[in-house]
Amino acid sequence: MTSYASFHDLEGASVFITGGGSGIGAALTEGFLAQGAKVAFVQRSDASGFITEMSGKYAHDPLFLPCDITDIPALKDAMDKAAQAHGPITRLINNAANDSRHKVADLTVEDWDACQNVNLRPHLFTAQTAAPMMKAAGYGSIVNFSSISYMMGMAGMAGYVTAKAAVTGLTRALARELGPDQIRVNALMPGWVLTRRQMELWATPEDLAAHLERQCLPEHLEPGDIVDAVLFLSSQASRMMTGQAMVVDGGVAVTG
Repeated sequence: MTSYASFHDLEGASVFITGGGSGIGAALTEGFLAQGAKVAFVQRSDASGFITEMSGKYAHDPLFLPCDITDIPALKDAMDKAAQAHGPITRLINNAANDSRHKVADLTVEDWDACQNVNLRPHLFTAQTAAPMMKAAGYGSIVNFSSISYMMGMAGMAGYVTAKAAVTGLTRALARELGPDQIRVNALMPGWVLTRRQMELWATPEDLAAHLERQCLPEHLEPGDIVDAVLFLSSQASRMMTGQAMVVDGGVAVTG
């Protein structure tokens, strides 16, 4: 899926995405580029192949800033570099995550802390760094990736599920605190999106069939299916939405 809805106010916007060079993140980066936005992204793994693929395809090439998001000073430095290159960040997408499976009995303190350091901690400190830029610009939008995993009470990934539940709570706290400066903060809660990583590690035919039975829509989610929702939340089309959790899962989790 490479055809997205158009949100004209995103043209020229300075966008920062964590984990923006692979999986859902790569789809997000391309989605914003297709709007004419200026996109900088970080991730720990090499994204040079993706950069080559995107080079010259849109009005702006993406800026890849290699960074381990558990290193908060390095993450803040990458955001400063993105702002120097593209102008103050007005759209922040906290996408990067690690949903590795683990049994409760096997978890160590170090394992638990490492899980929170990837899946929760960066969301606070990227918001802390971007907020002054957004305040100076007079507006901003932050989209934090949560997950329906905690709504489903999924086993075998307690650290990840806990972090994703906390992301929703953090989103609401940030929305309340940053709202007076016209900064909106929302959570995006995907269902099971079949990235290459998911297909290689966990998507057995049996599990795929069982999950499809849980969905209202009989079609598996792909990375591109998440993009339009994030573009909407980042655009002034959703200017009076904040503190909300938007579910895109084919109809597994029910809200309201």
